[in-house]
Amino acid sequence: MNAIDSNRLLAMRTAIIEQNSALQRAAGAGAPGGIGEALDAKPNGFGDAMKSALAQVNDLQSQSSAISEAYERGEVTDIAAVMLSRQQASIGFEATMQVRNKLLSAYKDIMSMPV
Repeated sequence: MNAIDSNRLLAMRTAIIEQNSALQRAAGAGAPGGIGEALDAKPNGFGDAMKSALAQVNDLQSQSSAISEAYERGEVTDIAAVMLSRQQASIGFEATMQVRNKLLSAYKDIMSMPV
């Protein structure tokens, strides 16, 4: 039977806590600026909703860059938090690109409709 490595156990615990807090932030139950708060703000129109969503994606990108740079400087030692931040930014960007593609497709369909 293998001995339990306490450092590895603590690292796993930290990773689980980080993932849990990231999920709570994504669900809007965590830090300010989450998705739930954006829905409660009730933007005036589609343009405001898009601006809000793009601002959130931009914030995720800047946070990811900041934590990656801090890791490279040696200020942050938790690689799991860095990778989680980068994945969140990547997923936000990919979702934004998918929305853009769907909007362009819908615009092209509408413009090609006979009058």
